[in-house]
Order: sequence, then structure tokens, then C-alpha cells
Amino acid sequence: MPGAVWAIGEVADGSVTRLSTEVATVARRLAADAGREAVGVVVAADATGPAAALAAFVGRVVAIGVPIAEERPAAAVAAARIAALARVEQPAWLIVGATPDGRDVAGMLAASLDLGVLANAVDVRWDAGNGPVVDAAVLGGRVLTTSDFTAGRGIILLAPNVVTAEPADAPGRVEAAQEMDVADLPAVTVVEHVSAAAQALSIEEASVIVAGGRGVGGPEGFRVVEELAELLGGAVGATRAAVDAGWIDYAQQVGQTGKTVRPALYLALGISGAIQHRVGMQAAETIIAVNRDPDAPLAEYADLFGVGDLFEVGPALAAEIRARRG
Repeated sequence: MPGAVWAIGEVADGSVTRLSTEVATVARRLAADAGREAVGVVVAADATGPAAALAAFVGRVVAIGVPIAEERPAAAVAAARIAALARVEQPAWLIVGATPDGRDVAGMLAASLDLGVLANAVDVRWDAGNGPVVDAAVLGGRVLTTSDFTAGRGIILLAPNVVTAEPADAPGRVEAAQEMDVADLPAVTVVEHVSAAAQALSIEEASVIVAGGRGVGGPEGFRVVEELAELLGGAVGATRAAVDAGWIDYAQQVGQTGKTVRPALYLALGISGAIQHRVGMQAAETIIAVNRDPDAPLAEYADLFGVGDLFEVGPALAAEIRARRG
């Protein structure tokens, strides 16, 4: 359907990502307000399963199976197929998750389809006179801008964890894309694989995050953080200062230059709470912090702020949790 709203699904480890379901939710709502069709598009080596999962959120999903997706840059393979399909179906707006691959896909689509991009969207709504209106967080979240597309059509990069994914009332249908004549980029030669230990639970998916900052003092200090995270069934997070010091891996960084999270509980230990960190975790339902400095910025927006030494409070809290569990 010309003028549809597309939700571009991203696949990781064979499954559609949570951010993709958030993208699909926004696309469905926007399409309903605009009187358009919401369409999901999934590109993967085996797109059937991920497409079926995305169909829980939109009425129609196009599954594009590409065997070479496992050996070529994912963003390049996806963008080439999506662009080819878009030239045929002419969607009005494409919504993409603001992940590293999503940003690459949006950039390639913008160049291929000659479309503008509105990035870091934290809210998307319909205006009958202007089309989609996008609120975006800029300057580390200190400023909120409001923009629309001067050319009508365009691409929206949706920030993670700014909307709760909600399935549609009824699942949509999945259809396989027809054959496309696409010129692929040359195969990439892989010269080295670097494996890093991963948490069982990623911070983007966790409902509980226990995070440490400069106040933990070093890698050893993160043992308190890790112990509490394990007891609470959560994930370990960190500030940029802790990551830059080499105390913990970048994958755990929360904040402006890290990841945006939205857990039910965010327990901050030894974190001052500067604006660069705040923009990544302020959407948490409950924020509890422990810091020796009563004037730390985090005290202004934490739901509960305890003044104390994390190396005293942390073990005491762990002991209390164990005691209550019997």
C-alpha cells in the first residue's frame, strides 16, 4: 500500500529484538492515527521466525530471507533489500531502532531513497497538517527538539526504551518477499574473531539493574555490585568513568555514550548522577542510590537516596536479602 508506515525489524541471535517490537508499536499507532497501513519488514538469513514474532504487533510483515546475511555486514544486506522493496511499495515513513546497525541502515536508506532522517526520537505523534511530529533528545538529553519532515516522507530513528511494546489486538499476516534484483556489496574478509564474555541478561532487557560508578574504586569494587545483581536477578551496569578506567566492559555502560535502559529498579552504587549518566537511566520506574556525597546530583531525582559507604551498605543489603529468603 503506497504511503504505509514501515517498522524495520532487527534480528539478533535469530530473534527479533525488543527494540524492534517497540518500533512496531510506534509504527502501528502512527499508522492508525494517519489512516495508513502499518507494515513490518524483516531481513535475515532465516526471516520466518522473527517475522512471525513481529506480526504480533503489526497487521502485515514482509519476510526477506537472505542466506548471505550470515557472512556479510548485516546492515548493508538489510538496507539493500529494504531499499529495493521500498522503491516498489513507496512507504511514506520508515521507523528504525536507534542501534548501531539501525543507524547504519537508516543512513544507507537515506542515501538510496533520498529521504531525510530524524534521529533520537523519544516520541512520535501524528499531526494532520504536518504528518509525523518527532520529539528528539539532543545535547545529552538537556534539550528536547520538535521536528517534522519538510518533504513529507522520511526515516525516523527511535531511541530504545522510550515506549512500552504492546501487541496488537490480533496477530498480523506474514508474507515472503518476491525475488529482488539487488547488487550486494563484496563479501567481507574476516581476519579475526574476538569473543567477550557476555552476561546472561543484557542491561537493555533487564528489569533490575545494579550499577557502579567511580565510587566503587576499581574492578574489585564491582564484586559488591555483581553480588547484588545476582541476588536480585538483575544485570550489572556502569558509568562511563568506570568503563573508561577499564574496570568493566563497555557493553555495561549506561548513559549518553552508552545504553539507554528502562528497568523496574535501578540501584546505583557510588554514582554521582551527572547529566550524561542520567539520560541513560532516568526512565527507570524506581531509582535507589547510595553515595557518600549528600549533594550528588543523583539525590535530586532518585526515589530513595541513601548517604553512606557502598562497601558497608552493599554487603548489609545482600545479607538482608539472603536472610529474607531464608
